[in-house]
Amino acid sequence: MIEMQDVSFGYREGGDLLSEMNLTLPAGSFHFLTGPSGSGKTTFLRLCYADLLPSSGSLTAFGHDVSGLSRDGIAMLRRKVGVLHQDAQFLDHLPVAENVALPLTVASQPVDMQALKELLGWVGMSGHARALPPSLSGGERQRAALARAVIMSPDFVLADEPTGNLDWDMSLRLLQLLVELNRSGKTVLIATHDMDLIRAARQMDVQARSLRISGRKVQLAGADL
Repeated sequence: MIEMQDVSFGYREGGDLLSEMNLTLPAGSFHFLTGPSGSGKTTFLRLCYADLLPSSGSLTAFGHDVSGLSRDGIAMLRRKVGVLHQDAQFLDHLPVAENVALPLTVASQPVDMQALKELLGWVGMSGHARALPPSLSGGERQRAALARAVIMSPDFVLADEPTGNLDWDMSLRLLQLLVELNRSGKTVLIATHDMDLIRAARQMDVQARSLRISGRKVQLAGADL
């Protein structure tokens, strides 16, 4: 699904932040990405869905070299990826249900109201469908954001420090939802600094691998969890 061959990336103000990365994220896999703050975890995720392009090397996503994709090609690729950020942003004047359905609206696709209702039920937000985002707790915002991230049935789900602002019970609830997505066939990649979250995955019978950014490279960090 995602293949990197000698991929490097750097911002203009400095040298390479990530360099000479060689790895594959197979379809249906579950990975955690760890590393110190500022090591490039978010940058790595942005490379995975072509929000950033490599400075050098070859990055293939869903069978396509991202450097050769047109603007429309990149837009189509991104529809296959759902992204969950630590600080979920919503349109505060729209109710939760409309915020969740927004990716379909933007893509000019019809909204299946029954499917939307079932999705909100899956993340435990049925009772908040008409609520406005400012009224939600941190955990409710993240569950609504997860529903929005998967509304278009992506093949690949990326989560960038998704539990950073949550208490432990809510972190476990969100992790369970991500594990369920993986069991349904989705590829899942979670960037986190929380080692307890990775340990908790062991209790959920999920086949996960841990990646670590060290010395500007992304490497496998040990055996299967």
